Amino acid sequence: MDVTSVLAADAPAPASSDPRLIVAALIGIAVVVVLITWVKMHPFIALTVGAIGLGLGAGLPAGDVAESFSGGFGDTMASVGLLIGLGAMFGKLLADSGGADQIVDTIVGRARPGALPWLMALVGAIIGLPMFFEIGVVLLIPVIILVARRSGLPLFRIAIPTLAGLSVMHGLVPPHPGPLVAVSALNANLGLTLALGLLVAVPTVLVAGPIFSRWAARWVDVPVPALFQTDQDTAGGTPAARSESGDGAAEPGRRTAGTAGTDVEDAADASSGTDDYRGRGDTGSLVASRKRPSFGTTLACILLPVVLMLAKAIADVVAPDSESPVKDAIDFVGTPLIALTIAVLVGIVGLGLGAGMDRGAIASTLGDSLPPIAGILLIVGAGGGLKQVLIDTGLAQIIADAVEGSALPVLLLAWIVAVLIRVATGSATVATVTASGILAPVAADLSSPEISLMVLAIGAGSLFLSHVNDAGFWLIKEYLGTTVGQTLKTWTVMECLISVCGLIGVLLLDLVI
Repeated sequence: MDVTSVLAADAPAPASSDPRLIVAALIGIAVVVVLITWVKMHPFIALTVGAIGLGLGAGLPAGDVAESFSGGFGDTMASVGLLIGLGAMFGKLLADSGGADQIVDTIVGRARPGALPWLMALVGAIIGLPMFFEIGVVLLIPVIILVARRSGLPLFRIAIPTLAGLSVMHGLVPPHPGPLVAVSALNANLGLTLALGLLVAVPTVLVAGPIFSRWAARWVDVPVPALFQTDQDTAGGTPAARSESGDGAAEPGRRTAGTAGTDVEDAADASSGTDDYRGRGDTGSLVASRKRPSFGTTLACILLPVVLMLAKAIADVVAPDSESPVKDAIDFVGTPLIALTIAVLVGIVGLGLGAGMDRGAIASTLGDSLPPIAGILLIVGAGGGLKQVLIDTGLAQIIADAVEGSALPVLLLAWIVAVLIRVATGSATVATVTASGILAPVAADLSSPEISLMVLAIGAGSLFLSHVNDAGFWLIKEYLGTTVGQTLKTWTVMECLISVCGLIGVLLLDLVI
């Protein structure tokens, strides 16, 4: 059975008539937004209520609604929640050991402030090449926050370029799962798709990252979240301890985002492993000579999961059908869950013990990393539940039927189909899979370069308008401590820019190849 037939067989049939389903989806999403922004309800409850109401309104049986939501919640926790937990442990270990200080001091110390957004875009793209988006986020959030804090630049001047690099690689460049599914479904040339994807990705990252970040930072001026506090940040005597806005000395008692009303000092006290280890006495003094892991060791620990997953991706491309023990071993260690688990274990030795932390301090650091992300996990899981309810209503099939037989240019049609399904379901993967299935018969009559460009058009469309039905939206919102409106004005606009710039790049390449 080919990929197209599999996709057709697995597509959920619409739960009710087209108008009822569309109206239910619109009302359900609107309810979520109103409950969070106006009623001030916790996002986890709002997403749960909205998903259940949407499913019932769309005509799904009550039992199926509960099963769909809980199934989507569980799948999201299995695929993303575990990675967030491991990433939080690694990030806290990176911060408490001083490894993050080494990386950030090197980046900030050797680059002009104006060059930092461009450098962070490069970092995001490199990390994002083999990484799933969520893993890249949890690994880079400590670096984003500390670079913003130390440099004095606005948070979104650093966050947007880094996230743009991650997102573009996720949507446009194999070996990510979405582009690989499209390559398989459309029978595209993988090498050509990779080369053209990189040509489209570079200008897209620059426009949606460093350039757009100038406006994003003006639209949303928020303090740097009080996450991953280190001694250097709370000592008060270095440029790193300046106010997040870069306007001089930090204000006493100033509150920062994402800490539920705790002060910077309180957050640092609450997150520290042991007072003795961190060298903070009654006066908050800093033991300047505290040992840190070396820059090379820290960089190796950060890049370890990147290398493991990249090795798996290369092995899957070079020898997809191999059953050798070496291939099996690479597949195992390159699985995201295993790669991050290995990174945490290596980090305990290289970062924790390398910085002179004892077993108690390491255990305290790992334990303290989990409570702050409990809310994030519930919200991201509920976002996954809402997404699954939307998928199970059959909304994607209605969109597919509506565009079948369209007279639009094929590349533009591929982008539009992916956009519609992405906006409706909140899933880039579902958008890519469904759009690839719909366009597969059309692709059979195209040249090899045009098929590769169709893969990229679908990938660009699958990133458009991330909003409340996307678990990634909530991941970014909670980590950066923004409101729904602020996240829409920054993260969502960035995703739209990536999608539109990607389409423009595809259409321009179609004129010359």
